[in-house]
Amino acid sequence: MHSTPGRFTDDHGNIREVDVIVVGMGAAGCAAALSAHAAGATVVVLEKTGPQGAGGNTRVSGGAWFHHDDPDRAAVYLRSLCGDRPVPEPVVQAWAAGTREVSSWMESIGARVLPNGSYTAEYPELDGSDCYGGYRSVDGVLGEGRLFAVLTRALAERGIEIRYDTAAVELITDPAAGAVTGVVTGDGGRIAARGGVVLATGGFEGDPELVRTHLGLHDVPVWGSTAATGDGLRMAEQVGADLWHMDNMMAVNGITRPGSRHGFFAMFLYARGYVWVDENGRRFVDECVPSGHGQAFIDGRYELHPRRPMHVVFDERTRAAGPISPNSDVMAVGWNVLMDGYRWSADNTAEIDAGWIHRAGTLEELAGRIGVDPAALTTTIEQYNHACAAGRDDLFGRDPATLTPLTEPPFYAYTSSPVLAWTNGGPRRDEHSRVLARSGDAIDGLYAAGTVSSTYSWAKDGGFHIADAIVFGRIAGAHAAGRRIRT
Repeated sequence: MHSTPGRFTDDHGNIREVDVIVVGMGAAGCAAALSAHAAGATVVVLEKTGPQGAGGNTRVSGGAWFHHDDPDRAAVYLRSLCGDRPVPEPVVQAWAAGTREVSSWMESIGARVLPNGSYTAEYPELDGSDCYGGYRSVDGVLGEGRLFAVLTRALAERGIEIRYDTAAVELITDPAAGAVTGVVTGDGGRIAARGGVVLATGGFEGDPELVRTHLGLHDVPVWGSTAATGDGLRMAEQVGADLWHMDNMMAVNGITRPGSRHGFFAMFLYARGYVWVDENGRRFVDECVPSGHGQAFIDGRYELHPRRPMHVVFDERTRAAGPISPNSDVMAVGWNVLMDGYRWSADNTAEIDAGWIHRAGTLEELAGRIGVDPAALTTTIEQYNHACAAGRDDLFGRDPATLTPLTEPPFYAYTSSPVLAWTNGGPRRDEHSRVLARSGDAIDGLYAAGTVSSTYSWAKDGGFHIADAIVFGRIAGAHAAGRRIRT
């Protein structure tokens, strides 16, 4: 297995040729490469980063996939989650059948698959949620990079070639047929594909311009890999690909250290004494509304949550209760935790002293620190504290069990952009993972899988992204290998 960059030509300058090229090596890319290899194809995986940063969000995710034993009910649940943004029925059926087989496929490549925790459906009120059978993961452990380790070990055991530090920047097409026949790499090299090219490049959350254009967010930090800069999206668009659900995403309330593009989860596992306020210093939503992986039921419909910048305000009681952001012994996920090895202080004082979190003796002083009207913020906290005393939030209906007053100075606040975990939109694809042109026809030789082209048009549950990446990565790799034989 090669692990060095290089131009894809032989000693005579001829263009290198393989059966299947896979661009990116997260869960989707690894699954595609393994499936193409199993079908007898020669495969090369192109990874734009070095070994230390490879794997995209898969490497720092929980690495778990959801389990079910009933494709019919799973299909119902996916349709319910899509709501008024349906995806084509053949895609639904491929997803429902494929997600049932993820655990057995993982076992076939050497993983020890066990249940993980007692996770239940995040949208139990939706039809089909009864299919949800919890999480499965490598060794029954969440995070720690275990999924990525199993996938890369499987690549190595099969001798599948990986080229690190090798970005794909352009697709090569046949001028007459319009089929994709290879890629151009960042160093000007060219490699041809007899069967096809699989785009598994991740989303576009690492590209500020694309995030502003499609999500309306400005200068947001990311939770995972900053290498997800929309490369596959751009290459697919250049050859006429149609796009789907470009405005869908998952974001989280989070904290970012100054100068960094990576954000921390802010989960408040140990106390509920906090509020979210807008640029005017006023609450604007139920801060504790039950939410799934990106959406919550707000004002009678499922909405992206959180979807706007806010200031998070809390008091000394909450500060002293425990770390705002979980460390690896609680939740071993996220770039800051797994790749940078950061450990959040037990009482949040290190982050406060570093200036990531503002501290002030009064609410008026705190308002000045975060740039909101002091009278408005004071009134907001007074109203919230009255709601806590009454045990009823008349403004937003926050669960009474979460209504902890903010009465103990000093007071604290940080600004959340929010932190973007991943995007969902990209080139439209069919049930065979073939990228579709604006005409609706498949672009021969071009495939997409993973968050470059997620199945999820709107709401999605826990473990859905890993399952989706593996399912359509496998489909893409096998179909591209088969196309090599057919053509």
